[in-house]
Amino acid sequence: MKTDHELIREYQTGSVAAFDELVQRHVQMVFGFFVKITRDPMAAEDLSQDLFIKLHKHLKKFRFEAAFTTYLYRAQTNTANSWLSRNKWKHFLHLDQVAESGAPDTSVEKDWRKKELWDAVGKLPKKQRSVVMMRIAQELPYRDIADILGISVGSAKVNFHHALNKLKGWING
Repeated sequence: MKTDHELIREYQTGSVAAFDELVQRHVQMVFGFFVKITRDPMAAEDLSQDLFIKLHKHLKKFRFEAAFTTYLYRAQTNTANSWLSRNKWKHFLHLDQVAESGAPDTSVEKDWRKKELWDAVGKLPKKQRSVVMMRIAQELPYRDIADILGISVGSAKVNFHHALNKLKGWING
């Protein structure tokens, strides 16, 4: 199996099949990340598609200074940040989400809490928001987050800690 860098080199010399293989290799991870952020499979599909369109344009200039996954994580995080800024996380409870029986439907409450959490994440400063998304949604270690964002491991940990404190204050306050 070819490495990501080999596929990118082939793509840079004109092989569309190499780009298609690169997409197939990473599409599930990208889609899963956006589902965690948006909680909406349709929005996640759109964001995934947008990301791969951007990659199609920009991979011609890829410099091979880092692993492709580092580049991809950074692109995902930037796309998610843009989406959060654009949408300001407007969530509405639709009537079709309310349980019809007399029993309380705790799934709606759990979904609402998740949306409330991601709404609060959208309000964080950009660096803190990026660290939280990479740590929680992508489950990346601090070392990888630091490399992707070009900061120290300590700075990544501090940003995560400050973000968690803000989130706890906003949600519990």
